[in-house]
Amino acid sequence: MLKQRVITALVLLALLLPALFASNPWPFMALTMVMIAAGAWEWGRLNGVPAWVAWVGALLSLGACVLAEQVGWVQRTPFAVWLFAGAFWVLLGGWMIQRGVEGWALWPRSLRWAVGLVLLVLAWVAMAQAHQRGVNFLLSVLVLVWAADVFAYFVGKAVGGRWIKTKLAASISPGKSWEGVLGGMLGVLLVAAVWVEIDRRGAWPDMSLYSLLFAKGWWLALPGLLFMSAMSVVGDLVESLVKRSAGMKDSSGLLPGHGGVLDRVDALLPALPLAMMLVFWI
Repeated sequence: MLKQRVITALVLLALLLPALFASNPWPFMALTMVMIAAGAWEWGRLNGVPAWVAWVGALLSLGACVLAEQVGWVQRTPFAVWLFAGAFWVLLGGWMIQRGVEGWALWPRSLRWAVGLVLLVLAWVAMAQAHQRGVNFLLSVLVLVWAADVFAYFVGKAVGGRWIKTKLAASISPGKSWEGVLGGMLGVLLVAAVWVEIDRRGAWPDMSLYSLLFAKGWWLALPGLLFMSAMSVVGDLVESLVKRSAGMKDSSGLLPGHGGVLDRVDALLPALPLAMMLVFWI
C-alpha cells in the first residue's frame, strides 16, 4: 500500500508540476479538467446513478469547464457566482452535517447528482482563475487546505477528545475531533504568518491569498482564514457523508493507494470558490 501511494504521488507530481509552472495556462487547465471529469464520474457512482449516467456527468462537467473558459469566466467570473457558491456551501454543508447520512438519502437522486456536478465545475473555474492570478496565489490556497488537514490530523491524534468530549461529527467521521479542527486553524494561521513574510521579501512576482487578506487588516484576515479552514473541514465531512450513504470506503480506485479523485480534492471544493469570493469582495 505504501509503495502504491508513493508511486501514485510521484506520477501526479510529474504531471502537475510542469503544468502548474508552464507559461501557457492550457496544460494546467486541461489536466485539471480531466481530474474534475473523473470526480464527476465518481460522484455519479457515489449517488447510485446508472453507469452510463455517471459517464454523461463526466462529459457534462468537462463541457461546462470548456464553456466557462470560452465565455471568459476563467479571466473574470461575475461576483454573484462566487456569492452563490459561498452561500450554497455554507448552507448545504451545514444542513448535510446537521441531518447526517439519513438526511442526504432523502434528496431525489437526480438532484443530488446535479448539485454535485455544479459544485465540481465551480471549483474548477475557481482553480483555473486562481492559477491565472499567479502560482503563488493558487499554491497559498492549496497549502491552506493541506495545512488545515495535516495539523488537524496530528493535533487530533495527540489530544483529540481530551479537552472537548463531544465529537465533531460522530456519525459521519468518528475520528475527527474539535481539538483537531482548532489545531488545523492554528496551523493555517502559522502558515499564513510565514507566507506573508516570504511575500514581503519578494520571493514571488504575485501576491498570495494571505498577503492580500492581511493587506486589508488583521481584522479581516483572521476571520477569513479561520472561515476557510472551517469550510475545508466541511468539504471533507460532506464527502465522507456521501460515501457513508453509498456504503463505500473510497470514491473510486482511480488513484492506487489514495482512493479516488474526490478523496483527494474534497476539502478544496468549497475552499477554492470561497477564496475567490474573498478576493473579489476585498
